[in-house]
Amino acid sequence: MTVLDSGILARAYGERFKAAPLVAAAPGRVNLIGEHTDYNDGFVLPVAIDRAVSVAAGPSGGRTFKLFSLDFDQAFEFEPDNLVPTKYATWANYVMGVVSELLAAGVKVPGACLVIAGDVPVGAGLSSSAALEVACATALTALAGEELDPAELARLCHRAENDFVGMRCGVMDQFIAALGREGHALLLDCRAESWEQVPLALGGHLLVVANTGVARGLAGSRYNERRAECEEAVARLRGAIPGITALRDVTGDDLTRHGRVLPQRLLRRARHVVTENERVLAAAEAMRRGDLGRLGELLYASHESLRRDFEVSSPELDRLVELASGVPGVVGSRMTGAGFGGCTVSIVAEEALPQFASGVSDGYEAIFGKKPDIYPCRSSDGARVTRRPS
Repeated sequence: MTVLDSGILARAYGERFKAAPLVAAAPGRVNLIGEHTDYNDGFVLPVAIDRAVSVAAGPSGGRTFKLFSLDFDQAFEFEPDNLVPTKYATWANYVMGVVSELLAAGVKVPGACLVIAGDVPVGAGLSSSAALEVACATALTALAGEELDPAELARLCHRAENDFVGMRCGVMDQFIAALGREGHALLLDCRAESWEQVPLALGGHLLVVANTGVARGLAGSRYNERRAECEEAVARLRGAIPGITALRDVTGDDLTRHGRVLPQRLLRRARHVVTENERVLAAAEAMRRGDLGRLGELLYASHESLRRDFEVSSPELDRLVELASGVPGVVGSRMTGAGFGGCTVSIVAEEALPQFASGVSDGYEAIFGKKPDIYPCRSSDGARVTRRPS
């Protein structure tokens, strides 16, 4: 699940806290298709990847939570009775949010010592935050001797990010971190919170993530602005289409008939969400048939919609997609994640990977003066305890 061996993390924990911990891990994800549809009650198709956040955990002997991030080389402590978000170690807010929600759910979480590390790039759109939340929740429930249903654990972590951290994300990231399955993508209905494991038969192809190196700063970005625009579009359309509660309820025909009630900006936002939901369902069907060509077409169409209608792409993302499309053996490519930076995902034939890496890197560097990080990815299982004290 992760290049960070659980034994290495356990040894780091032992050096710091002089005890043997349990270790839990949760994967990052790449969203194959379905962007900005989750908080509109729509459909998404993410894949858990073989990069993860791992958490070594043991009891602190009291009520205090003692945290240490290997990645940030930073310590933080808190008491569960007075949880307040911090600006000093913002990564700790995700842990505090999870503790708050576990306690609210009646889980008797003891004070704990945690050592945290991962290889999911932060700020790249691969959901390092959800991986951290779900890994912490998995470790802490195991430490408490309790076990939550994976879907309920995902919902709990989603509440932590929404209510404590203040990031109004949809449920996709936490669900795929908890429910991922190797060799599959997760077709998730974000309204019903129902899902289907769709076989990811890539037939000699890999998912390849290319990182622009432009951090999105999601909580402070235009993400919340886009969400508000979608809500405004629903409010305006409700007069013409009674009963709708989200853009999930709107069809292309509805926009043709009633789109005039929306300013052009809101019409474009709504059109992206409506057509993206259609693309997600078409992509799942293409995957069931093993039709990679059709899947690739849908990825390219998704990127164009995100670029033109939802306006969350960037010159860096557009260039990566353009460069990928020119490499023989690339089936499809698009930006993935909330946008404004972050990553693209491409479906690349394994034999074309060296040409992809060199061509995309050189072409990107020629314009932006730096090489993008490129990560070939394989699908992974969701959260689990990877090591228990011996």
